[in-house]
Amino acid sequence: MSNGPVVDLRSDTVTRPTPTMRAAMASAEVGDDVFGDDPTVNALQARIAALLGKEAAIFVTSGTQGNLIATLSHCARGDEAIVGQHAHTYRYEAGGAAVLGSVQPQPVEHAADGSLPLESIAAAIKPRDAHYARTRLLCLENTIGGKVLGLDYLRAATALARERGLATHLDGARLFNAAVALGGDPYERAREIAAHFDSVSVCFSKGLGAPVGSALVGPRALVDEARRWRKMLGGGMRQAGVLAAAALHALDHHVRRLADDHALARRFAEGLAGVAGLSVQPPQTNMVFADTADPPALVKHLAARGVLATGYDRLRFVMHLDVDAAGIDRAVAAVREHFERKAA
Repeated sequence: MSNGPVVDLRSDTVTRPTPTMRAAMASAEVGDDVFGDDPTVNALQARIAALLGKEAAIFVTSGTQGNLIATLSHCARGDEAIVGQHAHTYRYEAGGAAVLGSVQPQPVEHAADGSLPLESIAAAIKPRDAHYARTRLLCLENTIGGKVLGLDYLRAATALARERGLATHLDGARLFNAAVALGGDPYERAREIAAHFDSVSVCFSKGLGAPVGSALVGPRALVDEARRWRKMLGGGMRQAGVLAAAALHALDHHVRRLADDHALARRFAEGLAGVAGLSVQPPQTNMVFADTADPPALVKHLAARGVLATGYDRLRFVMHLDVDAAGIDRAVAAVREHFERKAA
């Protein structure tokens, strides 16, 4: 039985706008963004492009849409994109690039640290031969499964891609989590990560806590092409400044606080140390993954205790700005109760 407010650890997408974010949304100056007339959208696009060191940006409804229009802008029909076997662009975006753009994904197995081994990337690039799809794009993700791809790896992987004539795209849904985890000024780290890629998508509605929206940044010509794809996909928005205002607020106020989510993830993992029947992966950012014999049984038990999580073959717990230390301690107690009952 639940004892207190629900502790929702299913995803960092479940966050609700803070009161100050709602106030920023309510007072946003708006116009028709399809005509390019929304001043708040224009301000957001200029801000995120400059922050990540790119020429231009486009505000889109979701990270999935940002990744899709990036792929369709980099690739033509019959081209191929190299992606991670567990990357969001390959596994969780409904095959959009293949269905809508006839772009073939070439999945590559991840190393234990979440990276795509350089030798595997090289081996996946097809010869220039009529029998093969044309390999045009390397897509990476940072963070990937809560793990951070370091700057040295990003430099090497994208250099390999450029040497072989490939464009590069980063699914940076949780780019700022990676930037915070790398240490130093997170805005500077985010720019350093983005510098290695031709295009980057970044999500405002995950750890940054905005209700809707992502951005795609890159060269102006690519963003212009992406704008055409966005329109074709029905993604043109009108008075979208109310949403862009939330994203601007998040960039100003919710980036550095991601360190709090990372600390809560460590607190959660440490609280579960030594639980018999549960193997917990030490977190690098805001996600804790755990393995047990029957994940759905634990998810069901937690729900009855007011703690929400996801888990089919593996458990995932995600920290965000609507979770505090008290909630994490309740979640730890509920997990421990489940395994203590099994052992009794």
